[in-house]
Formats: sequence, structure tokens, C-alpha cells
Amino acid sequence: MLKLKIALIFFLPLFVFSQNEKWPAEKLKQDLTIFKEIREKANSGLYKYRTKQQIDSIYSWAFSQINTPKSLIEFYKIVLQITDFEGSLHNDTTLPEDFEKKYSSGNVFFPFPVKLINDQLVVNFENTEIPLGSQIYSINGIETSKLLSTVYKYYTTDGYNITGKSIGIGSSFAKYFEMEYGPQKRFTVEYSLPNQTKRLKKTVSAVSNEIRKENFKKRHSLPIDSIQYNRAKDKYSFKVISNNTALLSVHTFVIGRNAKHKEHLAYKKYLDSCFNYLSKNNQIKNLIVDVRNNGGGTDPNDIVTFSYLAEKPFRENASAYVNFQKIPFAEYLVYEETEPQKKQEEKKDFEDELKEEFPKSENGKYIQDEKFNPLLQAEKNSFKGQIYLLISPRIASAGSLFASLVAGNTKGIVIGEETMGGYFGHNGHTPIEYELPNTKIKTQFSIVNLEQDVPKKPNQIFGRGIIPDYEVKQTFEDFMKNRDTQLEYTLKLIEE
Repeated sequence: MLKLKIALIFFLPLFVFSQNEKWPAEKLKQDLTIFKEIREKANSGLYKYRTKQQIDSIYSWAFSQINTPKSLIEFYKIVLQITDFEGSLHNDTTLPEDFEKKYSSGNVFFPFPVKLINDQLVVNFENTEIPLGSQIYSINGIETSKLLSTVYKYYTTDGYNITGKSIGIGSSFAKYFEMEYGPQKRFTVEYSLPNQTKRLKKTVSAVSNEIRKENFKKRHSLPIDSIQYNRAKDKYSFKVISNNTALLSVHTFVIGRNAKHKEHLAYKKYLDSCFNYLSKNNQIKNLIVDVRNNGGGTDPNDIVTFSYLAEKPFRENASAYVNFQKIPFAEYLVYEETEPQKKQEEKKDFEDELKEEFPKSENGKYIQDEKFNPLLQAEKNSFKGQIYLLISPRIASAGSLFASLVAGNTKGIVIGEETMGGYFGHNGHTPIEYELPNTKIKTQFSIVNLEQDVPKKPNQIFGRGIIPDYEVKQTFEDFMKNRDTQLEYTLKLIEE
């Protein structure tokens, strides 16, 4: 697959506006028009989950919101709603960095990490003001159900998926609240103590971004979910956990840049040794594959891993295409290079790679050449026993592609919660980023629209993540005791 050629870089805006200053409606409409045209030309996933009528409708709404001047934050939230509505976890729209830093400066953040447990918002932090595990009903008079629905747009997921948004809420709730409702000096929280129903109220002071981050590092659930938010120190591991069961954990596919990278080669060698051991040890009939923390990574780590579980030849994609060979609206691109000559070289390299991988035009789409999507074989020492795949809302991108292949093309039993990455496909592989000329808001999305090589199944729904065979969520009691609900359930299932 193509590698990232157009990378994130920040520029200072030409116009310096204060936090609350209103932008002229004309400037905002210019940016929104450019935003819309860019996505129509460059974003192959624009109509993947939404009809043209639905997309046109949300833009009609957006334009109606900027008939009068708006602050940058107000405009940003409008654009963000469109970004989320499209339904791709690779979509990302951001404020200018210098503006966001100034906007979020000072003691303005909700002080405690939170977590969604069975759709209830609970305090995820030992403190003396609102006890750990307390259920939150409202903050500053805003009911939790309304609060959550308004901040969903800050964390994009594939299709119509909602479960994945819990990952964003767990890591960045305080930031989302501040962005949505403005900087706060204090928070009046309506809550109940753990396992009680009586509602109490407490007003707590806001904290700085630095303290917010420190509190998050000390959250109660750290032993269970730390890898979800931090790059895994141990990216993968293998161990025999009983006389008939082994556990393979792959926390990320960020394992080297490509097939020739030494880190990838070391991973491939590690996998080979693990599965050689399994093939020679006939007693081990069960393999638990834990990818609950896998948010994706680079090719071919996902495909190589699946080749040790595959039962027959397979492909990475059933099909893949892009909308263009020549980058549209190149004047708004965010380049890795800064010199004009270097920018042109960067653009040419990017377009040359597109032409090589997506050479043929069919009905306005440029189709992936088969040599980039060959028929792949299962490894000779692939596992022949029973696979148990553990999944969670954190699984995305290459992680969800891998999990889809296991769920769709093996007899594996899938346990856990719906993934944020789609079962049937997604937009991925090649990100591209633009900067709007007036507001300097940046928007990034992936341009390859791919259908994964998976069959239709009764329990897999278009526009949703991978649906488990056994839905198992962490209980409140397990949260309080930091027990691994899904793994314990799987071990009991194997025993039975």
C-alpha cells in the first residue's frame, strides 16, 4: 500500500483572531464551500454510508448556520459534525494549533477521568471529592445522555458505530466538554455513590491541562486499559496459559514501516516460532487471540498475522479504489516539505505512486492493480485448533481488517464488544490533509475505499463494526476490581 506522503504540519494563521471574535459569514462560507468541494473530489468514502441526498442535506444545514458571523469554535463544531457524519474513523478535523493552545489554557478542565460502564458514566479516579465508581447524572445542569450525544462528534468511527466513541470519551472527556461548552471555572456534578441510587451534588474546581493529563495517567482502570491509550511497550506476546490453551496478544500493528523493516521481520520471526511450537504441541487445542487494544498500524503486519490463522488462500481486499490520480485542490494541501520546489517533488511522487497502484479508470473510479492485492496463502504451520478472538471498541483500521478476516474466514469464536472499525470495509491506507484558506482549520481523511475479503454473515451488519458471537462487557464490579471480564469469560467457555 501507499505510504503517507502528505504529513501533518502546522502553520500560523494569516489572520489572528481572538478566542471570541466573530468571523465574517462570507469568509466562513468560502471555507465551507472549499471543504465541501475537496471532499466531493478527493474523498472516495463520502457516499460509503450516506446517500448524496443525506450529504447535501447536512451541508444545507451547515450553510444555514453561518448566515451571520460566528466564532472560530462555533464554525469548527459545524465542520466537525460533517466530518463525523461521513462515517470514517480516519477522518480528523482540527483547529489551528496556536488557537487551540490559547483556548485551552488555564484551569478550565473537568478534573477527573471518567469511563463508560454499561452506558453509565462513572468516575475513574481515586479522589476525596467524588468517590471512585460514582455514577454521574449531570454536570453543570447538563444531563449525561445529552452531554454524551453532543460530544460524540469529537471522535470519529466507521459507519454508524457508536461503541467506539467510548474510547474517545474515556481518554478525552474533559477536552470534549471544554470544547463543546466552553472553558469552565468549576463543575457542579450530580452523582450517586457506587451501588447506591440517592443523588448527591458536589461542586469541584477546574484544573489545568497538565493536571488533567496527570490525573489520566493515574486513573483507576490503568492496569486493564492502559494499552488502549498508550503505545504498547510490549507490542505482542505469546504464552501457554493451561495444558490445552495458549494466548497470543497483539496490541498494535505499528510494527515497522514495511515488509523489509527490521522490526517487522523480527515480528514475523516471532510469530513463526510461536506457531511452530503450537504445530508440534498437539495438546494445545485452543488459541485465544487478543487484539482488544489494536488500533491499527502498517501493512503487512495485519496480513502476516492472519496468515497463521487462515484456513485457505485469501486477499487483503476484495476491491479498492481512489477518486483521483492528480491531487485536486493542491493549493490547499498540507505538505511535509516547505520549499516550493520540494513541494512539487513531493506532489509528483505522491501522484506517481497513485498512478502505479490505481492505474485503471472505471466509472470515475481508479481501481487498484491486482499486483498490489495478490492471492495470499496460509502459512504451513497455521493453527488448526479452535480460535477465540477477543475484540473491543478500540479495534480500528488494520486492527479491524485483521479481526474481520478472522471473524469472516475462520471458525473462530468472537468474544467481546463491537469494534469501531467496519466489518465489510473502510476508507484507509493513504491519508491526505488540507488546510482551509481563511480559518486555517485542517482536515484529514484516507483516500482508499476498500472492501475487505469477507463473506456476508447473519450477525454482521453493513455500517457497523465486527459484531461478536458472544457480547461480553466489563461489569461494574469487575471495573472496581480491575478484572478482565472478557478473558475470564473465554477461559470458562473453554472449560465448558
